Amino acid sequence: MKLTLRSAAALELPRGKTDYAFWDDDIPSFGLRLREGGSRTWIYRYRVGRKQRSITLGNAKAVPLALARENAGRLEAKVRLGGDPALDKEAARVAADNLTGALIDQYLDMRKADWRPTSERNVRCHLLQHCKPLHGLPVTAISQRNVADLLNKVAKSSGAVQANRLRASLAAFLGWVIRQGTRLPDGNVASYTDRLKEQARERVLSKTELRTIWRAFRDDDYSAILKLLLLTGQRAAEIGSLRWDEVHDDHIALPGARTKNKRPHVIPLSAPAKAVLDDHRVLGRTFVFGRDDSAGFRGWAVCKKRLDERTAKINEPWIVHDLRRTAVTGMAELGVQPHVIEAVVNHVSGHKGGVAGVYNRATYDTEKREALKKWAQHVLTIVGA
Repeated sequence: MKLTLRSAAALELPRGKTDYAFWDDDIPSFGLRLREGGSRTWIYRYRVGRKQRSITLGNAKAVPLALARENAGRLEAKVRLGGDPALDKEAARVAADNLTGALIDQYLDMRKADWRPTSERNVRCHLLQHCKPLHGLPVTAISQRNVADLLNKVAKSSGAVQANRLRASLAAFLGWVIRQGTRLPDGNVASYTDRLKEQARERVLSKTELRTIWRAFRDDDYSAILKLLLLTGQRAAEIGSLRWDEVHDDHIALPGARTKNKRPHVIPLSAPAKAVLDDHRVLGRTFVFGRDDSAGFRGWAVCKKRLDERTAKINEPWIVHDLRRTAVTGMAELGVQPHVIEAVVNHVSGHKGGVAGVYNRATYDTEKREALKKWAQHVLTIVGA
C-alpha cells in the first residue's frame, strides 16, 4: 500500500497481533510499525548480506510523514551504494559517548568518593573549567599540542603551579580513559608535556596589609574562615570544612582523615579564635561554614575576588595560603620555638620528620596554646581590634 496521511492514520493492528509493520509501495523498506498500547513508529528496514537491520525514524505522532519518507529515501540510496546506516548510527553514538566532556562527567562521578572535598573541588575546576576547550573533541583526537597550548594558557594567566596541577589532573583522567578500554592513538599525551618549574612562594603579609585585609572583612563565613586561618595558622581546607563535632570548648580536634599528613591534630583556641566560632554557632548544623550544610564552605574564588576588590590598595597579589605563612613567620618573630610552630601547624618535617618523628611523640599542647595566645594578641594589636 502507499502510505499517505489518510491511509497511515486509518491503520490499526490486525486482529491477534501485538506488533505489526505496514510497508510503503514507493519505498518498500519504509514502513509504519504499530504496537499494542498505541505506539506508532516510522521505520526503515534493509538487508546487509544475510543480516536484516532496522532503523527507527521517529514517532509517527511527532515526525511528519513527508520528513520520514525523505529520510528513508536517503537511507535507501546509501544502502544501494553499499553503505550500512545502522552501523553508521552506532559509530556516531560511540563517538558521542567518547566526547571528552561526557567522559569527564563519568570520571568525576566515579572518582568523587575517593577524593577529599578540597581535592574534588580542585579536580572539578581543572577538568570542567580549564579543560572546557577540549570538551567538544573526541577523547581520541586530543593531541599533545592541544594539551601544551592549554597548559601554556593557564600558566600565563594563573601561574606555573596551577598549570602543573591541571597537567596532573588531565594526565590522571586520560589514564582512567585508557584503563576503561578506550585506545588513545598517541597514549596519555598529558604525561608527555613539560612540568613547569615552580617557584616557592615567600609572601608574608606586612602589618599594613594585615590591617587592610582585616578591616575589609564582613560578617560572613569567608571572613570568619580567614580570621581563623590568620589566628591559628591552619590549612584553608581543614578550617573551611570544619565540623561542629570537631570543635570543643577550648580547642579543635581534627581526625587524621581530615588532615593533609593523616595525623590527628589538636588546635588550641585563643580567646579571639573562640569568639569567631561562637559568633557562627547555629544549632542543628553539621558544618561550621557553608551555605547548604552539605560539605563545608565552597565559595573560595568568588569571595576572594570580592575581598581583593575591597582591598585594592594592596598592590602585590596575595593568596589565602599567605595567611598561614604569615602566622608561622610572625610566631617565629615573637620568639616561639621552631618545634612548637611545627606542632601548631601540624608539620611532619623538621624535628618530627624521619626517625625523629617515630620516637618523638610529644604534642606540646601547653606550648601550642601559649604560642597561639601570644600570636592572637599580636594580631589584634596590629589590626586595632
